[in-house]
Amino acid sequence: MSEHSFAGDEALPESRTVDAYDVRIADIADIDLDRLQALSISVGWPHRAEDWQFTREVGHGYVALDEIDRVLGSAMWFPHGDDFATIGMVITSPRLQALGVGEWLMKRVLAASAGRNYRLSATRAALALYRSLGFQPNRTVFQCQGEARRSDPPAANAPSVRRLEATDLAAVTALDARAFGTARTGLIARLFAQSVGYGVERDGALVAFSLCRPFGRGHVVGPVVAGLDEDAVAVVSPHVDAHDGAFLRLDTHLDEGAFPLFLARSGLRIHDTVLTMSLGSAPLLNPDARGPDCPVTYALATQALG
Repeated sequence: MSEHSFAGDEALPESRTVDAYDVRIADIADIDLDRLQALSISVGWPHRAEDWQFTREVGHGYVALDEIDRVLGSAMWFPHGDDFATIGMVITSPRLQALGVGEWLMKRVLAASAGRNYRLSATRAALALYRSLGFQPNRTVFQCQGEARRSDPPAANAPSVRRLEATDLAAVTALDARAFGTARTGLIARLFAQSVGYGVERDGALVAFSLCRPFGRGHVVGPVVAGLDEDAVAVVSPHVDAHDGAFLRLDTHLDEGAFPLFLARSGLRIHDTVLTMSLGSAPLLNPDARGPDCPVTYALATQALG
């Protein structure tokens, strides 16, 4: 249970005056996808209408609308169990952020999801807002992307990789929970259904996996879970090969070691960074603690979903 509490919805106004015009709150589920996509395009985010639809299927949120129903901002939360959630898709223009629209939306999200601990990925523009709400910094996320280049042939002693099948969902969900810190059963099932996946097994147990699906400008690889760098490289390599010459993205907390070096050789270079932050007693991310018996998240599902 988070130590931080926010007033219930009844204490938060449904509308307010911003810069001499009225702005009101609406449920994000009621907004046309093309209007949401236009909002994300306005701040340079690559989300397609299909990506917005997926976030609405797995999460909840609000938008801010002006007097003629233009979408001025958004904020969403994604529950994972009863006591944890990630927050994402927090979008407002810099001018409206300064006028308090971002804070207004965030407080609505925190009130609607009260009783949980939280994790989010903070852009530089929103960092001050999240700090003012009590979020604490954890780890940098490196957004790696580019035109994929086919990886080198695997070494003779490289881990054996196989394509994941529907029967692997339970093992993937369990391994993800160990790395993420809490079970994301519903989310992983939805990601699994629209992804191509690869895994590494030892002694009959799944020890690493990767999922890859259409997203943004091309495809995104994530989540990726493993305990060893060589396993993480092994399960990501088939996706690089499959998308040779095409746009591929992967978000990781790692910037040193064999895994980020492999990404750079594969054409996925650092494009931008955000900062993982947490509120309450959300489990901290520590990819440096990885090992054969300690799987970690090598790549996020998305910055919004963790």
